[in-house]
Amino acid sequence: MKIEFGRLDGLDGGRTGRQKETGPASKEALRLRLYLALMIVDSLALIFGFAAGNLVRFGTPVVSQGFNMCLMLLPIYLGTAINSRAYGMHVLTSSRLGMYRALTSLLFAVAAVTFLAFYLRSGVEMSRIVLGAGAIFTALLMVIGRKLMAAASDRLCGGSPLSEVVIKDGRDCEVAPGAYLVEARAMNLRPDIADPMMLDRMGRLLKNADRVVVACAPEQRTRWALALKGANITGELIVAEVDELGAIGTGRYVGQSTMLVSAGPLGLRDRIIKRALDLSVAVPALILLSPLFLIIAAAIRYSSPGPVFFVQERLGRGNRLFKIYKFRSMRADRLDDAGHQSTLRDDDRVTPVGKLIRKTSLDELPQILNVIRGEMSLVGPRPHALGSTAGNALFWEVDSRYWLRHASKPGLTGLAQVRGFRGATHCRSDLTNRLQADLEYMSGWTVWRDISIIVATFKVLVHRNAF
Repeated sequence: MKIEFGRLDGLDGGRTGRQKETGPASKEALRLRLYLALMIVDSLALIFGFAAGNLVRFGTPVVSQGFNMCLMLLPIYLGTAINSRAYGMHVLTSSRLGMYRALTSLLFAVAAVTFLAFYLRSGVEMSRIVLGAGAIFTALLMVIGRKLMAAASDRLCGGSPLSEVVIKDGRDCEVAPGAYLVEARAMNLRPDIADPMMLDRMGRLLKNADRVVVACAPEQRTRWALALKGANITGELIVAEVDELGAIGTGRYVGQSTMLVSAGPLGLRDRIIKRALDLSVAVPALILLSPLFLIIAAAIRYSSPGPVFFVQERLGRGNRLFKIYKFRSMRADRLDDAGHQSTLRDDDRVTPVGKLIRKTSLDELPQILNVIRGEMSLVGPRPHALGSTAGNALFWEVDSRYWLRHASKPGLTGLAQVRGFRGATHCRSDLTNRLQADLEYMSGWTVWRDISIIVATFKVLVHRNAF
């Protein structure tokens, strides 16, 4: 881990010494260059995208129609993209967010040009094929360009586009690579708001910082909070109690600050949208996959005696139990109804057909019925059996935040699954990784996130941890 330290400069010929308050280097100019590079990448995507549209329609990329469309689209797109913050801090840390904002800006620009050309009967000659193909090629080039820029940004910024300072005042903490570390006691730095000279030193030290994180004793937090409030900087304090309480936000009650530790269900509008998405996918899927259901059912009955379905109680929304449906993949006389034993690689309980359907995740298909019944959603935290363990401890014994995940309907797939956190939970970190992803999903739900997770799921249906 690369951590920068302030240099030790000697004073009075080396007889005394102190750590010089050099502070971190500014990354503002670098960010501006990256924003400009993103604008150039997007502009080139438009130019080459509509050149490709010309090629599809006319057989040559150099035709005035595509060029004129590009000239109309470019200023509208750039204006919309700037307004929607497609060139901002957050898109440097999240390539997906950048792609989303860029593509929605492109869609708006195409719609605006279409309106101007057809509704207002503009005199500019336009080909629908050039416009459609050009927009598609542009979108593809933007996605590729943004992915490449994200990799370049990560390399140039040293992992973060922010200039970060971590101040340790008698407390230890983890420090991210590239952060500028300040040992407060070694530099005789104190959050003393009654000492203007001390505040001046702190201000000079933090001059180029974008974010400051302070690890200090509880009795020092108020002092540091006051000192940082006037430093014109994003300041944060590490508070271990927040992790212990599982805080998810802050609020106000009768003039007093409160710590939000739990949240209710999605609002009515969001619940309707999520349920509509579930039914619009699950009902057609059940109809289309019914022949596959019959084939798998016949194969299970032929390979080993016993029922076709494995029905097990799982924890669902509101910590309520429900019966989940799966295709039976184990021998009927060796089923683990409570889920005490995770399935192992080359597990002798699994039938030959069971190995195939588990490897391809086909054993999970009957849960479409749970989605239609309203017990599950397409996307959400995966439901667990009561006896599930990680490192010989029950899931809720490993991390008390485990119960937070049940504020949402369980899902056929989830953020944890598309990130590769699936299979047996041999150690505590196996659960922790999944739990972090589940809580992240629940804290920022959007229908577009659900759709992106559904699409990403197809990439991990066959997985090395599926056995």
